[in-house]
Amino acid sequence: MSTLQDTTNEVLALASTHFKVPREQLTPDDDFFKKLGINSLQALDLLTRIEQHFHIELPDYELQGVSDFRTLAERIQSRL
Repeated sequence: MSTLQDTTNEVLALASTHFKVPREQLTPDDDFFKKLGINSLQALDLLTRIEQHFHIELPDYELQGVSDFRTLAERIQSRL
């Protein structure tokens, strides 16, 4: 089973690849809307990729108010 740090690193790597941002520019506490310059539709696209990558489903209510990579990784980790 992967650790929270592993999950966080995977989320950062996925976001980096998806939005073509150098991985070293992203940190767990970054607000992904601000850091990546994305809107809610683009965030939804990223979440779909994350769900496919981890083979999980994240209900909308668990993601309300989530805008940083660390919290997103915690939500994912709770489903693994």
